Parts: sequence; C-alpha cells; structure tokens
Amino acid sequence: MKKIDLDTTREFSEGQMTRFFLVEDSPHFKIINFNLAAGATFPVHSHDLDGQLSILVFEGEGFFLGEDDDAIPAKTGDLLISEIREPHGVRATTDMRIIVTIAPPI
Repeated sequence: MKKIDLDTTREFSEGQMTRFFLVEDSPHFKIINFNLAAGATFPVHSHDLDGQLSILVFEGEGFFLGEDDDAIPAKTGDLLISEIREPHGVRATTDMRIIVTIAPPI
C-alpha cells in the first residue's frame, strides 16, 4: 500500500494549468494531479488508443469540455468518465484541482 498527501501539491500559477504531480504510474493505470488556476484551460484533446479515463474534481469549479464546444458544469466531487479516444478537457472558473486516471496508462 501507498499513501500520498495531495494537500502538499496545492499550488497554482496565475492563469495556468500545472501538471503538478504524477501520483501513480504502473503497468495498470496512471494517476496525475493537475492544478488549474482560475481561467486556465486544459485543452480539449484525445488519444488514438483504446482505454478509459476519469477526471475527478477534488477542489474548485469549472467545466468538463468535449467535442463541438460541449461544456458540462463541474464542481468539487464531480467525476467524468470517458473513452480515451473521446475528446476531453477542462476549464477552471475558480482555482481547480483535478485527478486524472488513465487505464491502461499512456
């Protein structure tokens, strides 16, 4: 087992997204902590691979972004699950912290 204190990664750069911390990188999945300052966007993108991802908002508010300018409101505790091939992104309206899990890892 492994315990990680994500409170130690609570840092923001004004107007920017920070890939702050690789939480886990194993043959089975990858977990990454991103911090988005208010107004920052994690651009919509996709990967030409099979698999799934999840995006958990564990602090803040904003939008999950998708294809054709789709924007789904996102707040603390919300979880998005999608295929890795499906376009996905995030826009923060407040300082926002997300955890992205990718399986299998890319």
